Amino acid sequence: MFFQRFRNIGAAYQQAKRLRDIAGVLLKYGYDDLAQHLPLPRAARFPLRRVREQQAEMQEISQPVRLRRACEELGPTFVKLGQLAAARTRILPLEFTDELAKLQDQVAPLDFADVRKVIEEELKRPLSEVFASIDEQPLGSASIGQVHRAKLISREDVVVKVQRPGIEKTVAEDLAILRQIASLAETHLPQWRLHRPVALVNELAKSLEKEMDFTSEAAHLERFCWQFRDEITIHLPRVWLEFTTPRLLVMEHVGGIKASHLDKLDAAGHDRTELSRRIADLVMKQIFVHGFFHADPHPGNIQIMEDSRICFLDFGMMGFLDLRTREAFVDLVWGIARRSETSVATALLKLTEGDTEPARSAFETDVAEFMHQHFYRAAGELHFAKLVTGLVQLTTKHQLQLPPDLVVMLKSLSLTEELVRRLNPKHDLIAQATPFMKETRLERMRPRRVLTSLLEFGQELADTARELPHEVRRIISQLKTGQTRMNFHHEGLEPATNALERSTNRLSFALVVAALIIGSSLIIHSKVPPLWGDVSVVGIVGYLLAGLMGFWLLISILRHGKM
Repeated sequence: MFFQRFRNIGAAYQQAKRLRDIAGVLLKYGYDDLAQHLPLPRAARFPLRRVREQQAEMQEISQPVRLRRACEELGPTFVKLGQLAAARTRILPLEFTDELAKLQDQVAPLDFADVRKVIEEELKRPLSEVFASIDEQPLGSASIGQVHRAKLISREDVVVKVQRPGIEKTVAEDLAILRQIASLAETHLPQWRLHRPVALVNELAKSLEKEMDFTSEAAHLERFCWQFRDEITIHLPRVWLEFTTPRLLVMEHVGGIKASHLDKLDAAGHDRTELSRRIADLVMKQIFVHGFFHADPHPGNIQIMEDSRICFLDFGMMGFLDLRTREAFVDLVWGIARRSETSVATALLKLTEGDTEPARSAFETDVAEFMHQHFYRAAGELHFAKLVTGLVQLTTKHQLQLPPDLVVMLKSLSLTEELVRRLNPKHDLIAQATPFMKETRLERMRPRRVLTSLLEFGQELADTARELPHEVRRIISQLKTGQTRMNFHHEGLEPATNALERSTNRLSFALVVAALIIGSSLIIHSKVPPLWGDVSVVGIVGYLLAGLMGFWLLISILRHGKM
């Protein structure tokens, strides 16, 4: 029991230390109001005096940039939190989400001795028994992992991704702090309840758990290779599962040219128009055919091989879209193509989530305006990134929220369009997507699909009918035994509750002051020793204490602007 308490004290100390570091970074970037709006522990406010000079330097930087830089400085947990906040369209204004989408996760590299230690711990054997050589200089270094080039004993060129020592502990501490802050925000800041901060932190925890387990990334790569096993335009990198653990990933080194290095592509004789078509085609197949897609297809993650095959890298961030969401998105685009505001509005309502459905007439009016701005123009003038921005603004205005995976998919398409237009400025991504969307709509109408849907519906209906008598009996039984409970949740009573609590506290405080004054008067009148002259010292101390408490109460009332 004693050792358990000792460990708890140590964990609390580490959490307080990390909280202090987090508060220091936030204060450095000018977020003093966080400590004022949330009842954070005092340990979080210690760095305030040491960061005033840094705050003056930050005033020239815009708020969105400051938030992005703060997330990058705080490490992987907050980088991922920023990315999730960018995906949740109702949490922050558009200028913030656009900036958070640029989050980069680059830190100083680890010493190679630490890298060697992690590799040998994971492989349970000396480095020399697996690798013929390994470069001590990393190819890249992020807050979760670091990548080195190596050669296996069997002479294959590979890259080795190694997890940073202690990262799991740091992330666990950050998540505990974020859960505490999210809970406080949900309790004390009613305007944040709509965004469900506790659910956001839980989603963050699941995402980081997958990202820190390199076997998940290996599984993503294996699934990606399986779904493109018959595709001749793609190069599928090999992963060595026998050397892959939760903290270590060994995969093929791909020696192609980055898709953004246009001069090198031209010098190697690649046809940029064909490359843009292939990249877009592969992304469309990932989204519309398989529903499992690369969530970060920026130029650094796409390599062009010597034979012009496309190779995707870094499978830590992947997106998933179920069939219904894909079909609803196709209905949205199809309604836009037919210039039907009603169809587009209906598809958007299917795709989005919201506490209440918006007024239909006003919603359709804004949908028509959105279509007028983006689609009544020449095809070459359409830009998918602008369409995504307009769609996010439209849904946010009507208190609707796009599912996170759908937002990830839209941003993936935006990155794809940006890349293919760099390769070929005349490329029309929307035109290339049209055949895939047609196929999705036709697939829904095929007899086999219709029959399958009818059979599934019939099975669900039969299951419901079979379970209904049991459920009715259970409800009646609960009513008879008095086990039925009804919960009421009151909205809008927090200000009144807080005001009543403050009034009660002030009244109690005033009664204590009055009791001190009366008690001190009686003590002085009775001349209770010790005496100072003919006056009781205890009574004088009581008067002084009552005076200080009364002055404190008066200051508190004046600070709140009410007498």
